[in-house]
Amino acid sequence: MAQRRTKKNDAPKIDIGAEIFASLRDLEKLKGISVDYMVERLKQAMANAYRKDREDHRDIPAENVVVDLSEDGLFMYQVKTVVEEVEDSALEIHIDAAKNINPDLRVGDNVSIPVDIQKFGRIAAQTAKQVVIQGIREAERGVVYENYSSKTQELLTGTVLRVDPDGGDMIVTVGQGTEQHNAVLRATEQIPGEVYLPGDLIRVYVLEARQGARSTNVYVSRTHPNVVRRLFELETPEIAEGQVEIRNIAREAGSRSKMAVRATMEGVDPVGACVGPRGGRVSAVVEELRGEKIDIVVWSEDPCEYVRAALSPADVISVELIPGQKNACRVLVPDDQLSLAIGKEGQNARLAARLTGFKIDIKPVSQAE
Repeated sequence: MAQRRTKKNDAPKIDIGAEIFASLRDLEKLKGISVDYMVERLKQAMANAYRKDREDHRDIPAENVVVDLSEDGLFMYQVKTVVEEVEDSALEIHIDAAKNINPDLRVGDNVSIPVDIQKFGRIAAQTAKQVVIQGIREAERGVVYENYSSKTQELLTGTVLRVDPDGGDMIVTVGQGTEQHNAVLRATEQIPGEVYLPGDLIRVYVLEARQGARSTNVYVSRTHPNVVRRLFELETPEIAEGQVEIRNIAREAGSRSKMAVRATMEGVDPVGACVGPRGGRVSAVVEELRGEKIDIVVWSEDPCEYVRAALSPADVISVELIPGQKNACRVLVPDDQLSLAIGKEGQNARLAARLTGFKIDIKPVSQAE
């Protein structure tokens, strides 16, 4: 069916277009929220407000209300179908009345009838304000989610905003400009023994961005093994350039980490590259992690050699795979190296097992004999 509309100049209008668009452009610069997005939200809200505020109290279908919002102003039309006998005056118009609008109209055509919205001005203004506020919140949530979803697994520098005195969770402000957002560093993701005060700078690893009913929550960590990975990537050019690869990391945050590396090019010392001249690179990482010890070992395709390296700094006599058991091995060490191989409270052996993926049975040579 043809839809015929009167000229825009013939339709009553509210001169709020230029003011609204100026505000929306400022909003786009400040918050990064698209003008087109907000215009569509406004048009939809205006149409809904009119539908529910009609004098006949009829909630007419959305497709029967057309809102035209531009810098020229706000115009509104109600779409009716041309009929010979009117059964529903809210949705239909008699052919004779329709021809007064446009002589070319015929039965079955749709006609856009200008709505006198001068009386609707106060409601329109209130609706526009509510929609802008709600639209800002929704768009901000969307922008934050998109920004920080793309930043998952990255290391960011933030500022401690506040610390929950009861649960110990921290709120950390991360990002800059329009991307600035408050992230949650839960107590379980904090390194044991670390103490931060509001205003302190802190490096955090982005775990995830999660959309909630009213806001987007960003969760960060200090204990994730990839915190160590990202710090070494920042400190070691050979890793950034692909000459050295970090194969795996086992970590007990705040105490000790083991990191397995390998060279992708001949002539490159992967451990030396990570340690750096005079130990400067590893020292920078240890300082950032407030003294956490870091063992850097060479990854090997040979599981026995890999396990031997993973038990560093202990000396190992031999490593043998245990027949009939998957990913299990027996390790012999000198008697005086047993405690070092096992580590305090079993930490060294536990981290080595986690790093290599092998169950490690450590025996002193005297017991083996």
